[in-house]
Amino acid sequence: MTPKERDFVAGLCATRAGLDIETERGFLVESRLGAIARREGFASVSDLIRAVRDRGEERLVWAVVESLAPATCGFFGDPPVLESLADDLAARSAAGAPVRVWSAACGAGQEIYSLAMLLEERGVRAVELFASDLSQRQVEKAQTGIYSSLEVQQGLSAGRLVRHFENADDGFRVAETVRRRIRWRRMNLMDIPAGVSAFDLILCRHVLDALLAPARVRVLAHLSEALRPEGRLVLGASESAPELAAIPGRAGVFEAVVGVARAA
Repeated sequence: MTPKERDFVAGLCATRAGLDIETERGFLVESRLGAIARREGFASVSDLIRAVRDRGEERLVWAVVESLAPATCGFFGDPPVLESLADDLAARSAAGAPVRVWSAACGAGQEIYSLAMLLEERGVRAVELFASDLSQRQVEKAQTGIYSSLEVQQGLSAGRLVRHFENADDGFRVAETVRRRIRWRRMNLMDIPAGVSAFDLILCRHVLDALLAPARVRVLAHLSEALRPEGRLVLGASESAPELAAIPGRAGVFEAVVGVARAA
């Protein structure tokens, strides 16, 4: 890739999804776009970029942008955080009120499935689980619930693999009792549709740090608006949410403050 091509791709990602693409990391950008070029039948990354620029075909544009979005995490990333969240949800559910959870950048689904497994283990049923991602391909993979042997080795114990998965031709598939708990949707966090609101918990870890500053502010405002009063937003441990109250002792966990107006 030439510097001009990298700049074009970075601009495309910034405009469409607010992504901060470090053009000096040319190998990473080229390797991900190389996979798209091969899949779409182009002889080179340069040919792919030329087609995106000249045709303006939305399908190709989004294939490029989505390929450079933050990579998905494995199962049970940061177990203490997930365990405490599952305990919180169990307590809220026991109080009798409807409980709604949204994994706002679900990737291939490992994190929301991890939480669903924890709720299954606690016998918690009355929790609605929603998941979305910028990448349609990632959402489709998550919906199948099928993961390779390598993928299930990333964070899953042998006991949970036996309890929550079944053998599949291509690896292992999340059990139907877990899969049917989750509703999936492709979504760009820069433009959250009306009606995506009233969540008790939103998971959006390691996404804000990958965005340009204006996009970070915009996405955080959207996520904050989607919370119920006293709802909680879970970010990466190094990420912050100035408009929300940090939960002491729980890095990356923030709470919507009752009576405090949030930015639109």
